[in-house]
Amino acid sequence: MIGDIEDAVSSTMKKNSWKHSSKQNSEEMRLVAIKTLKLIEDILTSVTKTHPQWEHLVSAVDHRVDRALAILRPHAIADHRALLTSLGWPPPLAILTSSTPDTGRSTEVLNPLFTMQGDLKDQYCENFFALCSLQELQRRRKSRQLEGYNRELALHQPLWVIEELVNPISLASQRHFTKWVDKPEFIFALVYKITRDYVDSMDELLQPLVDEAMLTGYSCREEWISAMVSSLSTYLAKEIFPKYAGQLDEDSITGSQSQARISWLYLVDLMISFDKQIKSLIEHSGILLSLQDDGDFSKVSSLSVFCDRPDWLDLWAEIEISDILEKLKPDTSDERNWTMKVQGAVLLSATEDYKAPAVCSAYLRCLSSVVDRCRSLPSISMRSRFLRLAAVPIIQKFLDCLLIRCQEAEGLTALTDDDALVKVANSINAARYFESVLKEWSEDVFFLEIWSGQSDQLGISVGDQNGNVEPVEGLESGIFYEEIVKLEEFRIEWAEKLSVVILRGFDAQCRDYMKNRRQWQEKSEDGWTVSKFLVGALDYLQGKMSVVENGLNGIDFVGVWRSLAAGIDRSFFNGILMSNVKFYDGGVERFGSDLEVLFGAFGAWCLRPEGFFPRVSEGLKLLKMKEEKLQNSLAGGEKWMKENGIRHLNVPDVEKIVKSRVFTS
Repeated sequence: MIGDIEDAVSSTMKKNSWKHSSKQNSEEMRLVAIKTLKLIEDILTSVTKTHPQWEHLVSAVDHRVDRALAILRPHAIADHRALLTSLGWPPPLAILTSSTPDTGRSTEVLNPLFTMQGDLKDQYCENFFALCSLQELQRRRKSRQLEGYNRELALHQPLWVIEELVNPISLASQRHFTKWVDKPEFIFALVYKITRDYVDSMDELLQPLVDEAMLTGYSCREEWISAMVSSLSTYLAKEIFPKYAGQLDEDSITGSQSQARISWLYLVDLMISFDKQIKSLIEHSGILLSLQDDGDFSKVSSLSVFCDRPDWLDLWAEIEISDILEKLKPDTSDERNWTMKVQGAVLLSATEDYKAPAVCSAYLRCLSSVVDRCRSLPSISMRSRFLRLAAVPIIQKFLDCLLIRCQEAEGLTALTDDDALVKVANSINAARYFESVLKEWSEDVFFLEIWSGQSDQLGISVGDQNGNVEPVEGLESGIFYEEIVKLEEFRIEWAEKLSVVILRGFDAQCRDYMKNRRQWQEKSEDGWTVSKFLVGALDYLQGKMSVVENGLNGIDFVGVWRSLAAGIDRSFFNGILMSNVKFYDGGVERFGSDLEVLFGAFGAWCLRPEGFFPRVSEGLKLLKMKEEKLQNSLAGGEKWMKENGIRHLNVPDVEKIVKSRVFTS
């Protein structure tokens, strides 16, 4: 059988051209050779399974078959190219390359694949079938030879017959492309028009021949689109991007990079728009490509040019972030954007009003635009890298602005005036809103896929903007995990500072109240429900808390007043109950009245404000106990404390309070 193959191949080679008088016989001999090769492959497959010890014999046969295929395939391709030339392929592109190829007006183009007829059509179909049969045979051989290995990547090769259609069109198109280096929109318009105008013929005429050749897993429509996009990507990588990168280098020397950067971003915009058109063309045809399969999507994306040149992806991200930060400067410096609130700053997943300043919208709009552009990248690894290089710096810049504003307010007035409090409150609101948006985004499928892709590569390092290599961290919570944590830490820190500042002012107002030890031996003044020395402090407290409540979002305000309550509780406990003063009956009554008014100041935000002042509440509880019961406490210890509901004080504290109580008969 090997001899029959070699004879058939030899006979085929003697026919120098499909125009030869014996061209029909030549084609028949080629088909005979292919049929015999398939029979041999069936035998080799069977022998490999039943007699694995005969591997040397199989290898020898494979060697002779490979020699035959090395002759047969080039000859079949040469005949195929000659046939295409005779058919008038590639079609003339002149009518497609007018001065405005992007106008969208479709001129009627005669498709040589539809217009061929008679013997020429029969010869083309036979040759097409022969090439497909050869490729199917090649796949079977690879499948057998790669048994036990990951064969998918090696087995799925571009369809040869479609490559032969695309290559001459690509060469013809490039003659026009060279005139449009500075007008890349014409390049994309022409490629899309060619792809769209001839895609239907792939399904109607060529797909049946591919199916007949048993070449499974191939769609002529998909292969046509993929090959056209691949030819465009190759041209961009070889001719367009190097020139644009060179312009950036030249402009960096002169210090003027504006035009080169604009050209780069415009080119990327065209690529994204083109990919969307291609995707629409694919979806319209019913072809489904899994976006999770990097290989499939990269085949129909012009942005796949960045797969082989990650340095260009980094350069794009650098230009993108530089352009965005420049655009954000006016919004950031406009003070009105920090005082005006975002209209409807309520997320879909919550009903809380974040009281976020309008500047948040500007930053989120830019961040969203980066994410949208990132979605067009064909692989998860590229999307992740681009987000880290172009999106994360926007969040970092926003956080830097918040920090600077808070530090300015703190440095000028130590946060003692109301304007400074409002300024810090607005910054906290902005951080809260931004953090909530990022958390909501992180639950989107797009970000979950990126997170999942990174999680599969734990231990692999990623480069930061400065080229430093750091281990991937925080993957358990999404791509923006570290930035969300920083925003949260910022909120907590500055909300705590608001509490500390108000507490410090309250303590200053209470200084005379704390020092007045004699008042605990007397009743309250007639007509007064609260001690005179405490009135000013309570007025200060209510005034400051009103400012903070109006300016701060509800969630963080809860943290502020609770922290403040804990601070006042600690201050009153240490400054009064632990200061060795003597409490007479009138003093206990006075202290109880003062605390009742103090608790009332916090009553607007909770039902039982005394619960947030546990130490002074329990101290007052001890002071109100009868003498006999207090005497038992000295002997009862922790058991007595537990029985009487004293849970936030220790034994020494209780003993000190008990000793400070003076009973008069």
